[in-house]
Order: sequence, then C-alpha cells, then structure tokens
Amino acid sequence: MGGVELAGGLVVRAARPADLEQIGVLLADRGEPADRQDHRLVVEDADGGFDACGVVVDGDRVVSTATLLDETVVLGGVAIPAGQVELVATDREYEGRGLVRALMGWAHERSAARGHLLQVMIGIPYFYRQFGYQYSIPIPHSRPVHTVPAMPAGCAVRVAGPDDIAAMARLQDAVQRAYDVSMPHSPLCWRALVARAGSSQVVVERAGRMIGTGRVTPPDEGVVLGEVGATEPDAVAALLAHAATLAGGEPFSAKDRGGLLHPYLAPPSPEANDYYLRIPDVAALLDHLRPVLSARLRHHDGEDDVVVSFFSRHVRLRRAGGAVTEVVAGGPMQGPASHGGAGVAPDLVGPLLFGPHGIEGLAAWHADVYPGPNADLMRSLFPPVTADLLTFYLP
Repeated sequence: MGGVELAGGLVVRAARPADLEQIGVLLADRGEPADRQDHRLVVEDADGGFDACGVVVDGDRVVSTATLLDETVVLGGVAIPAGQVELVATDREYEGRGLVRALMGWAHERSAARGHLLQVMIGIPYFYRQFGYQYSIPIPHSRPVHTVPAMPAGCAVRVAGPDDIAAMARLQDAVQRAYDVSMPHSPLCWRALVARAGSSQVVVERAGRMIGTGRVTPPDEGVVLGEVGATEPDAVAALLAHAATLAGGEPFSAKDRGGLLHPYLAPPSPEANDYYLRIPDVAALLDHLRPVLSARLRHHDGEDDVVVSFFSRHVRLRRAGGAVTEVVAGGPMQGPASHGGAGVAPDLVGPLLFGPHGIEGLAAWHADVYPGPNADLMRSLFPPVTADLLTFYLP
C-alpha cells in the first residue's frame, strides 16, 4: 500500500517491519520508555500486526504514529465491536501540521473496515474531542491508600505469566458481570500485559488456588494498584500488602472497583475523569443494540415508532410484537417533541448510551437534551448505566 499523500510531500500509510526501530525511538522520546516495548508487543502479535499501526513518513523518516487495537464493549449482554487508538506520538519538528488528525482519520477508516461500531480511548484533556470523541464513561480515580493490611496467612503474591491468563480472565469476568457496560481485555492485551515492563500483572494464590489478581505500576512511576479482581477479601488485603512492599514505605494509590478496596482508601477526587467514546454512526449502533432496546421497552405497550432526534439527523425505532424490529435513520429534525420524540445533542450520544446519568440526568444539565412528551418511555430506553473498562494502559 502506497498510502495517502499529505501537504509537504508527507505520506500517511500502514507501518512496515522496516519502520519498527524508528517508531520505537519516536514513542520512547515523546512518551514513556516502555511504549517502545508495548508497540513491539502489539505489531508482533498474531492479533495485531504492522497494519494495526499507522505512520506518517517524510521520505524514509517516521515522523508520527498511532496504533489501533481491536476491543469488545459489552452493553446489556450484547457485544459491540470497537477500536481503541493508542501509542500516539509526533516528532517535535513536525508538530502543528495536522499529522495526528491524519492518523486519526486513518485509524477511523481502518476501524470502520474492521466492523467497529465505536471507538474508545484514554487521552489528554480536550484534544481528542476535535476528532469526534466525547467524554462518556467515568474512570475510577487513583485514591491514596490510608490503611495497609498485613499479608494474610497462607497467601502468596507473584507476577503472572502466560499460563495464568485464562484464570485471570475468569476473575475479571466475575467482577465485570456486576456492570451494565464492560470491556474485557482482549487476548492480545492479556498477552502484552504479562510480557510488558510498564506494569506488573500479579496473582494471589492460597493452597495452590488463584483467588485474586491485579495490576501494579512500577515504583519509579509511583505505585498504583488497579484492576483488582478477587473471590475472597484476603486476596484484596494481599494485593494491598504487596503494593505497599513495592512502594518501599512511600505513599501509594489504588483504584477501586465495586467497593472492594473502599475501606482502605481516601475519598475520591471531585474532579471528572472520563474515557473518551466516538460513535461514528448512531443509527448503526442502535440497530446493533436492538435486543437491549427491546428489553428496556418490554413494559411499555404499543407499537408506535419511538423517535429520537440528534437535531442534524434522527432515528425512528420501529416496534412490533413488543420488540424493536428496525432502526430507520432520518435527516434533520429540530422539533422532535412535536413528533412525540426526544432530543439529544449529537455530542452527548456517548454519555446517553454508556454513561452514568441517563437521559434524565443529562437533561438536568444540558438544555439540548430533553425526554419529550413520552418521558417515562425515554427514561426506560436510556437509563443510567454502570461501566467497567479494562484498557491497555491503567488510566
């Protein structure tokens, strides 16, 4: 593939094996030293490959890069194919020339070709909103650990290896079943996590049985314990005791999930910290989610269309036999209430579908979100949801 030419003779294209060293140097220079290894783990994995990585080149020189990972987001039991952009970096000499925009376009085109219905990512504040992303799902805060328990008798904590992946995944699945929205680690991500140096995947064992797992950042970055999954309270205590040992007496933090660590942690920060979501085609996503929408409307009789306008476009949910049978995309609709419908600003679709406020909560804060005359139905259709995402990096 020759790529697409940009201004000044630059070209955006998929990466090639010959680019590996330059990409690694660029990522380590503009990010963290561990990024170089992370990139290699992705492109050399059978589920990744060099075509998962995009580059901008000036002749033979790699001057910008980004990598697209395959993910699966689950809402109400329905798996949604998704992409995640990571490992983004631009050479200092080439900043301000729109290279990240070009690479995000490359990634989004590739994402669409792979059947992804949304993209999720962690990113610097505001920047990725320029490319259609919306702050949507809360990220658990890193909270100072104020009480460090002793290592429980009979428990041992060790670094995980490839043979532990299946058992760790089962522990994480058990945690995520309590959430409305989840994103498990992909097989590629699991393989990278047990191989990378930028964090440690650890497990807790007792009597030869795995009872807990977690992820710990290195001491030189400030120890943070996250992604804790445990079947017994002693596993949580063991992970905290292990993290304290790694911290060497220095303060450290942890991220809570489901209240497992709450008794040991300081109160969370009041500041917002959210995952970005991008939904390129809301009608296609809603069509994919028809089983979820049907279940939410099961207590609402009638077969009238349900209208939701995003102002520059709208959708009609066709109903028959108590189910949503079709999602029909339409054009601009400025007055959905006159059609019995709801109005939602297009840059709030991510929080509407995947966020903790639902349409009622969003309407309390945004004048361009309103449930319309069928408010009870819309509250059922778009309720608040809880979410737990496992990403390549611990946010």
